[in-house]
Amino acid sequence: MCTHDHDSLPAPDASLARRSVIAGAAALAGIGLLPASAAAAPAPVAGRPVAPGYHGNAQTPPPLIVEGGTIVDPVTGDAIEDGVVVLEGGRIAAVGDRASTRRAVAAVAGRATVVDATGRFVVPGLVDAHVHANALEDARLILSHGATTVRSGSSSFYQDVALAALPEWAPGLSPRMHAAGLFVSPELGDSVLADPALAPLAALSDGVHDPKDLAHLTKNNIKRGASVIKTRANPRAGLAEQDPLELVYDQEQLSAVVAAAKGAGVLCHAYSAEGIAGAVRAGVRSIEHGVYVDEATLADMAVRGTAFTPTLAGLASMADSADPVLAERGRAYTPVLQEAVRAAVAAGVDVIAGTDSFGTDVMPIGTEARSLAEAGLSPLQALRSVTTTPARLLGVERTVGRLVRGGVADVVLLDANPLADAAALERVSGVIAQGVVVRDDA
Repeated sequence: MCTHDHDSLPAPDASLARRSVIAGAAALAGIGLLPASAAAAPAPVAGRPVAPGYHGNAQTPPPLIVEGGTIVDPVTGDAIEDGVVVLEGGRIAAVGDRASTRRAVAAVAGRATVVDATGRFVVPGLVDAHVHANALEDARLILSHGATTVRSGSSSFYQDVALAALPEWAPGLSPRMHAAGLFVSPELGDSVLADPALAPLAALSDGVHDPKDLAHLTKNNIKRGASVIKTRANPRAGLAEQDPLELVYDQEQLSAVVAAAKGAGVLCHAYSAEGIAGAVRAGVRSIEHGVYVDEATLADMAVRGTAFTPTLAGLASMADSADPVLAERGRAYTPVLQEAVRAAVAAGVDVIAGTDSFGTDVMPIGTEARSLAEAGLSPLQALRSVTTTPARLLGVERTVGRLVRGGVADVVLLDANPLADAAALERVSGVIAQGVVVRDDA
């Protein structure tokens, strides 16, 4: 939906990026927002990466055992009752029934914290494929709803790049962030101040349109640490004064962004059939929103492996806006987008959950999963839309999106069975991120 005014900014030298951006993010968010889990950080572990110019080592949390719950596998749809998950060294050491995990449990006995998951359902950490996190409080709220891995839809001053560095140093403070850096968009606004390298773009009277300028901004994002790139084909639906069906960037311009991204997945904000089709032909990795996607483009997306992130719940919420233009868009676009989701599934296109949350206005990722189920996904497909499918899009499917040995130490506890009802993904009662308990309502 992108209702927010968050066009992009610039960046310093890569050697300075981590230090300067983390400092900036901390200043914006306020150091007092650190949770108790971060304040009581475990002892440094020798041999772990060291930040440039910093004297300490990265942190590894102590072992955790999650036991007694029903473990759900999003790949097979199978479930293990009275299951056990052993987390050690920021990874999953063992997962299975009591018998198969006995040796791993014994290996950490006396050192591990035990989380009682009896009566609850145990799933991998969830993935939100479209967020705008600019501060520590944003990250905390995203985590609290179970999204332990996220893909940024851009930030204003490279805060998402800084957030991406935090899990290594302060486990449990931020989700695993796939940062986009600045929005590759015509109007940068104050984001042009994010990096001196972007100063030349401030002189462009008509904004960033030339393919060479688009490439410059994209390459600067990559230099600053972005692992994905966010651009657009159309204006925002959430701003009444804009027409979301006008064309902002055509296929040639979007192709320049894709080429400059050099393999970093490009996510493209698009609403109109023309804009979506051009973005797909340009080679973007996913279409965001995509209300008026047509059957021919869906067929092309299926062949190319282009994913679809409809941000359905966020768009539908516009119907409640006090602005009559936005309310009408919400009412008109929602059924069209629901049909687009059904058509995408039928065409074999990967449908991925993303909330388009911005700042502290955080929508639970489970709400988007439920909305996708209401549009036609089965409960298992909805579960995959927040686990295995986005993990595959991000290239982390071996360690994220499924509870397997060697996977990341991210676990979510639910109060209801997600295989029976996708709404169960909204009933989060426990979150473990990077091996740290950030929430347990038991």
